[in-house]
Order: sequence, then C-alpha cells, then structure tokens
Amino acid sequence: MIQILRRLTVVWVLLLINSPVIVAADAHNEQESVIDVVGKVSNHDYFELPLGNKLYLPRIFLAGGEWYFFTSTKKAVESGMFMESEAGLVQVDGSPISLDMSISSHLIYVWFGFILTFLITLWASRRYKRGIGTKTEPRGAWQNIFEVLFVFIRDDIAREFIPHDKYKKFVPYLFTIFMAIAFMNLFGLLPWAAAATANLTVTATLAMITFVLTQVNGSRDHWEHVFMFPGVPGWSRFILTPVEFLGLFTKPFALAIRLFANMLSGKIMIVSILGLIFIFTDLFGAVIGVGSGIFWVLLTAALYFLKALVALIQAYVFTLLSAVFIGMAAEEHHHEHDETSVAHAQDVQL
Repeated sequence: MIQILRRLTVVWVLLLINSPVIVAADAHNEQESVIDVVGKVSNHDYFELPLGNKLYLPRIFLAGGEWYFFTSTKKAVESGMFMESEAGLVQVDGSPISLDMSISSHLIYVWFGFILTFLITLWASRRYKRGIGTKTEPRGAWQNIFEVLFVFIRDDIAREFIPHDKYKKFVPYLFTIFMAIAFMNLFGLLPWAAAATANLTVTATLAMITFVLTQVNGSRDHWEHVFMFPGVPGWSRFILTPVEFLGLFTKPFALAIRLFANMLSGKIMIVSILGLIFIFTDLFGAVIGVGSGIFWVLLTAALYFLKALVALIQAYVFTLLSAVFIGMAAEEHHHEHDETSVAHAQDVQL
C-alpha cells in the first residue's frame, strides 16, 4: 500500500510539472505561478493533450448573414473580420456572432462519451449474436461487466419505475444515457481533460432529451392530471394547473442543475487542493511547499477515488430520475376506482 501511495505521489508531481494549470507570468524577469482554477473547468477552443500541448479546434459560425469556417480562433482574427473580446469572438465592429457552431473541448468529450458507448454496445451485441452470453455463459470480464450494467438498468431501473407493458422501449435510451454520462464524468478525472458534464449546456441538453421523451410518451391520464384534475373542485384548477404545468419544466431543470453542480464542484475542489502546493511555496518557501505537497497529493489521490464513485453515482441518479419521470407520465391511472372512492366519501358525508 505504501509503495502504491509513493508511486501515486511521483505520478502526480510529474503531471503537475507538465500540467497547463500552472501558467508562467514574467513581468519583471521574475516567475510567478498563477493557479487557473476556472480555466480547468471552462470550455475552450482547443483540445488539451496529455503532455500539455494544445490542438486548436475549428471555428464555425454565422455572422452578418454569412457562414464562416476557420481552422482556429487565431485564423479568424488574422482574417481581419473578427477580434477577440471578453465575450469571446466578435466582429470587428463589435457586433456579436449570430450563431456559433464551433467545435469546443467539452463537445469533443461529449462525442467521446457517446462514441465509446456505441462501440462497447456494438461489440457486446456481436458477441451475443454469436451465442456468447445467450447459448453459453458470458465470457471475459468486460462482457460480464456489460451484462451486469445492462441487466441492472433494465430490471432495477426501467422495469421498476416504468409500467411493465412500456418499459422495454426505454431501456436503450436509459442504458445509453447512463454509460455516456459515466464516461463523460470519468474523463474529468484525467489531469489534462475536462468533464463535459461540468458544462450546463451539456447537462441541459441531456435533460431536455428526457423532457421530450417524457412528454411525447405521456398518457392521456398524465395530461388530464396536468390540466383537468379529475375528482377535484373546478375552482381549484386555477391554482393546481399552473403549478402542475410549471412542474413539467422544474423536473428537467433539477436534472440539469444536479449533474452540473456536482461535477463542476468536484473538479474545482481537486484543482484547488493541488494549487495549495504552489500557494504554500509562494508564502512559506520551497521547502514547506514541497513538503506539504506530499500531503496534498495524497489527499487528492484519496479524493480521486471518491470522485470516481461520485461520477458513477451521478450517472445512476440521472438515469434513475429520468426513468421515474418517464414512468410517472406513461402510467395509466384507474379513474373508475377514484370515482368510486369519491362517491363513497360523498355517501358517508350525507
């Protein structure tokens, strides 16, 4: 165990030396370390490689009624038609870009998450078609892990919270969203990488997909309980209907914010703790800074195991709540029983 911790410490120190988190600033021939915490969780126009190199991404946007394509932000500025500002890339006259369809670092990791999910599912499906896992037992650790996850999503989430006659058509979506979110969350553990789910745009898009599926598959009873409220006095609908209608949008909003906040805070916490090494060095000297660095690196290594667990838990929570919302909307209610109960209550009162 001690040897493992020592190796983790050496690896982290090497990664910190090459990490782009530390930016050198030399105003008066003196080097001053700046901890760019926000920069590690922000969306960028470049893709960071493991050794700190940057691969600049294409810029595609609509401005002034015309589409523009540049290989990088630098090329867009060099064209003389655009300039960089605090708000990002704008036209030289200060007018904002109408529609930005540029490829960004977070978008790359979103693609990675879904592509890996697709490749793993395709690999597993081919094995099952050959009879491995159907006619025989699953072979290999990876297929066993895949089957455990798939059966868990199907039986303990989809079947549990969605009506039994409808749950099967939602299993592919729930499994895909679980795997993709898990991959995107785990990418954030890499020192040079970013968690795409720490971007509110990404989590909002995922939550919007769940919202659309929920409303499209909503039963007649679902919509009656939003607008009509069978069995309640007519005057109360003026209060209940706006509340229920607002509830349709608060559910996906909660999905997006929960995932975004958890993944953003975890990345900031880890970068901040590692940054204490350089803060202590600036305040108390290299001896204390490097000496305390061993503790901060070990603490970060422990937090990484916790963050890996949180990454999987957040993927599970998003999938679980999606299944709950879809199941609530798709469920058929028994109004005959409700009407009988109301009539019985009225007879008792009389």
